[in-house]
Amino acid sequence: MFSGEDGAQLQCCVTVEHLNPSGQATRRQVFRKASVILGRNEFQEIILRVHDGKVPQNYNLKQFRLFTKFARDGKCTVKLIPENIQVLISNCPPNQLNIFLKTLSIKHQAWQSTKPLTDREKLKAGLPRSFEAISPLQQKDIQKVNELRSKEPPKGLTDRTNKATVAGTGQHVKRSRSECNFSPVKANPNKKPMLSLPTRKLNKEQAAVLSAVLSGKNVFFTGSAGTGKSFLLKRIIGSLPPKSTFATASTGVAACHIGGTTLHSFAGIGSGSAPLDQCIELAQRPGVLQHWTSCRHLIIDEVSMVEAQFFDKLESVARSVRRSTEPFGGIQLIVCGDFLQLPPVSKGKEKASFCFQARSWRKVIQVNMELMEVRRQTDQSFISLLQAVRVGRVTEEVTAKLMESAYRRIERDGILATRLCTHKDDVELTNENKLQQLPGVMHTFEALDSDPALVKIIDAHSPVNRVIHLKVGAQVMLTKNLDVARGLVNGARGVVVSFESGKHGHPQVRFLCGVTEVLKPERWVFKSGGGVHLSRQQLPLKLAWAISIHKSQGMTLDCVEISLARVFESGQAYVALSRARSLEGLRVMDFDPHVVRADPDVLIFYKKLRKERLLMQVSEDQDRYCWDFVFGRCHFLLSFLF
Repeated sequence: MFSGEDGAQLQCCVTVEHLNPSGQATRRQVFRKASVILGRNEFQEIILRVHDGKVPQNYNLKQFRLFTKFARDGKCTVKLIPENIQVLISNCPPNQLNIFLKTLSIKHQAWQSTKPLTDREKLKAGLPRSFEAISPLQQKDIQKVNELRSKEPPKGLTDRTNKATVAGTGQHVKRSRSECNFSPVKANPNKKPMLSLPTRKLNKEQAAVLSAVLSGKNVFFTGSAGTGKSFLLKRIIGSLPPKSTFATASTGVAACHIGGTTLHSFAGIGSGSAPLDQCIELAQRPGVLQHWTSCRHLIIDEVSMVEAQFFDKLESVARSVRRSTEPFGGIQLIVCGDFLQLPPVSKGKEKASFCFQARSWRKVIQVNMELMEVRRQTDQSFISLLQAVRVGRVTEEVTAKLMESAYRRIERDGILATRLCTHKDDVELTNENKLQQLPGVMHTFEALDSDPALVKIIDAHSPVNRVIHLKVGAQVMLTKNLDVARGLVNGARGVVVSFESGKHGHPQVRFLCGVTEVLKPERWVFKSGGGVHLSRQQLPLKLAWAISIHKSQGMTLDCVEISLARVFESGQAYVALSRARSLEGLRVMDFDPHVVRADPDVLIFYKKLRKERLLMQVSEDQDRYCWDFVFGRCHFLLSFLF
C-alpha cells in the first residue's frame, strides 16, 4: 500500500515550482499522487525523479537545500540552487520521509567525495541514458560519511543573509523567514554529529502487525505490558499518510505519548450518552465533520478503557456522517490495548462493558493479533510471575516471591522507591508533604503553554504539570525518552542534586542508571478537538515519591514500592506490578492474593482469540504442506518424464 521502506522511494503529494529571481513561483505543477524516487544516472550522479504515471521528471541533485522543519508532519522541500526550482513534498508517511531524507543526505555527501566528470568527459564517454534506483543505506555508507565529517569541515557556500548552510553537502536546514515563513535557524557547519543506522527494529510479531495495517485491514493488536505496543503504534503512525491519519487514545496522557488527541475530542459527540440522532448532529458541526470526512485511518490506543456503548455509537455516527454502509463508514481502524489491564470507568453501580463486547466489534475488526515477546523485563522468572498475575492466577510460588519482596532494600544513591498508589489524592498528598519536609530553597518552574486560555485541555494531555516545585533532594522521575542508550527513558528515577546558577537555574539530576544530567525544558505537542496543535514546554520531570497506577501506564520504573491494599479494579494489580523493570527493583507491601483479579469476560475473549490464531496457523501449515506436496509431485513427474 505504501512503499519506500528502503529509503529510495516515496508515495506522496508533490508540487514543483519554477521560481523567478525574487523567489516567486512563475510556474507550478501539482501531482496529487506521485512517486518520488532517488536514483543515479549513467554518470552515477544522484537524480530526484518525480513520476505521476505519465512522463517522469528528473532533477540532478548537484547543489540543493533541504528544508525539513515540518518533516514530522510528512512535509519537506528540496530546492535546486542553480535551476531555481523547488520540489515540495507533502502528505508523506513521516517514517518513510525521514529514511528518504537521511538516505539522500548521506548518499550525496558520499558522492561529493568522488571526483565528478566534466561536461567534456561525459560527452566523450558516450554512455546511453539510464536511471537506476539508489541502493538502501548500508553501514559502509555511514562509515564513509563519518570519516569525511571527522577529517574536514563541510564544503559548500554559506548564505549569510539566511544564516543556513547551502546544501551542496545535502545538509538539512530550516527555511528562512523570507521563504514561505519558515523560521530561520543558525547552522553551525563545524558541528557535525556522528551518524549511525537505526538500532531498534521491529520483531517478527510487530512486523506482521505493521504489514496487516499497510495492507488496509482493520486491525486490533494486543499484548501484555512491555511487549512494545506503544513503540509499534508510533511506527504505524509514521508509516501512514498524515492528512488522512488520526491518532487517538482513550486518555489525554496516552494521546500525548503518540502525538494525537483523545478519542472523545476527535469524535466531537461529548460523552456519547446522548441519543444517536443528537450525536450525529454534534458530529456534523463544521470542525468535527471535517475530521470524520477526511479520516481514512483511525488509530485508537488504550482501547481497554473505551466502553462498548461508546464504540457502537461511534460506528453508527461514522456510517451516517460519511454516508457509507461499510463498517465504521469505510474508515480503516487500527486499535491497540490490553483488556487485562485497566477497564472502562463504570458509571454508577452498573459494570461498564468492554469494547470487544460492542455489537459492531466483530463486524469492524478483521484481524486480531497478539504480541508475545516481552521487552521491558529480561528475567524470565519475573516475566512468568507477571503473566500469572495478568490472568489472575496466583500460585503459592508467586505469593511467596511477592511477600518476600516486602523486606527488600531497593533504595540506592539517595534515590528512594516510588510508591504506586491506586488513588490520585494519596499521590498528591504524599508528594507535597515529602517536598515540604526537605530543607533548602524551593525552586519553581512554570510551563510555557501555546495557549494559556486552554490550560485545562493542556493539563489533561500533558504528562507534566504547569508548575513544578523542586528542592535539592527531591525525588523525581523522567517523563520523556531523552537518550534511550544512556538509560534516560520515560520513568527513569533520579534525585535532584543541585541547581545551575543564573537566570534559569535548571536542576541537575542524578539518575539510578548512573547518569547525572542537567535537565532543560522539553516540548510536548498534541491536538485539541478542533485539530489545533497545542503544546507545553516544561522540565521533563515530575515528583516521584508517589505516582498513581493510571498515570504510570506506559512507564518502566527502576525502583517501585506497591501497596495493593486498596486495589478496586480488575487488572489494577497487574498494571502496578508490570511497571517494574525487575523483581530486584520491586517492593510489594502487605500483599494479599485476593486483590489479584482478571475479568472473566476478558479471559474468555483472549481464549477465543488464541484459539482462532492457532486454527489459522494450522490452516496455513496445511496449505503450505499441500503446496509442498503438489510441487514435490510435479517435480517428481517432470524428472520421470524427462
